[in-house]
Amino acid sequence: MPSSDRLQLLWQHVSEHLRQNVGPDAFARWFSSATLLGASDEGVKVGVPDSIHHLWIEENYLPALQKAFALVVGEAPPLSIAVADGMATGALQTPQSGHQAESTSPAETGTDAEPDPAPVAGLSADRNFGSFVVGASNQFAHAAAHAVAAAPGRAYNPLFFYGGSGLGKTHLMQAIGWQIAAARPKAKVLYITSEEFTNLFIQALQTNTIVKFRKRFRQADVLLIDDIHFLAGKERSQEEFFHTFNALLDGHKQIVLSSDRPPGEIKDLESRLVTRFEWGQTAELTPPDEETRVAILRKKAEALSIDVPPDLIHWLASRVRSNVRRLHGAFIRMASWISLNGPLSLSQAEELLRDLLRQEAENCITIDRIQRLTAESFDIRLADMVSRKRTAAIAFARQAAMHLARELTGLSYHEIGEAFGGRDHGTVMHACRTVEKRLSGDESLRLRITALETGLRRSI
Repeated sequence: MPSSDRLQLLWQHVSEHLRQNVGPDAFARWFSSATLLGASDEGVKVGVPDSIHHLWIEENYLPALQKAFALVVGEAPPLSIAVADGMATGALQTPQSGHQAESTSPAETGTDAEPDPAPVAGLSADRNFGSFVVGASNQFAHAAAHAVAAAPGRAYNPLFFYGGSGLGKTHLMQAIGWQIAAARPKAKVLYITSEEFTNLFIQALQTNTIVKFRKRFRQADVLLIDDIHFLAGKERSQEEFFHTFNALLDGHKQIVLSSDRPPGEIKDLESRLVTRFEWGQTAELTPPDEETRVAILRKKAEALSIDVPPDLIHWLASRVRSNVRRLHGAFIRMASWISLNGPLSLSQAEELLRDLLRQEAENCITIDRIQRLTAESFDIRLADMVSRKRTAAIAFARQAAMHLARELTGLSYHEIGEAFGGRDHGTVMHACRTVEKRLSGDESLRLRITALETGLRRSI
């Protein structure tokens, strides 16, 4: 059977599972014009007609697509989505790899014109340095990524990105991969999540192909592993990765990792791995300020060649503050509506994004609110939350507020400590453990903490 026929047959089987998963309406709108461009041991590439389809599927249906492939071929292969030549429909133009938008704000950079690199399984073509908007929240991480891409294995090794979900960690990792692949076409660049690493390791053990597995990872020139915190608690996977890490580092190969927290704060991660992760350079990404969010939206509008009124861009930047992924998702929803229906009013945008804006509001619990409500509940002064007073009542109220901050904000121990009078991360860790221990045996405290959580969510 010709290879094109095999691809078509595989896509038909995948489409059947996908239609059942996402529903016939969503499938007809977003996948009816898609096609399978390639499939190999290295991964699969799905072609779509325009950048709206590309971004919408990537933001909303990537897990469903991976699950459909897994049901057909037995595992979820590395997956990439691309705008296919000759498929474009509508007025939107295809963004080119390395597309460079004109600078629109002091926070915006990305002046690197990048050649088209060789395809790398798992990397998205639009996640390059040219499409990354730099601001105070990610400036150091961006500079470190550039240094690694320019001199892999020599600048920072390993490079460890950390920060909350949707802040650009994956974007920077993939930008490193694209730039190295472009400059060094023969380099073996491997991008994977730690969950995929674990699944492939388990499969290799089950099928007695562990030698092939080790060869794949230990002969990489650049290894990019996303969400490394998912290795926590998986003893055999940690053991395997420990030896892979050492082999690559001894061979002066580049390792780039990402996590939602610093290495020292990943629970159930072996200390020898924590030590190695901290050998190189750690770089934190935090939520972008409003100026950077506006720049991100302007660049996205230009990349999609879609006209979004400035007042809508500023309104969206002021309403979605928690992370870039949610900001992108909201913008793509607006852009899709505009491309199909024409101009969008502010009231229509409010209605269109109602559920997303509700989720955003739930993520806007701040340490200030936590300190204020906790002080009221424990009948202490707000100033005592940051004071050096150590009386039992004040100290425990402060610990309870730190516990709530850790549970409800996703901030690091260091950030929480800074907000509580400049205390170190060890003090915050101790506070959280103390409260957790007391919660297990103190019903009245558990009810009080639950009431505080409810009050904090209602106060948004």
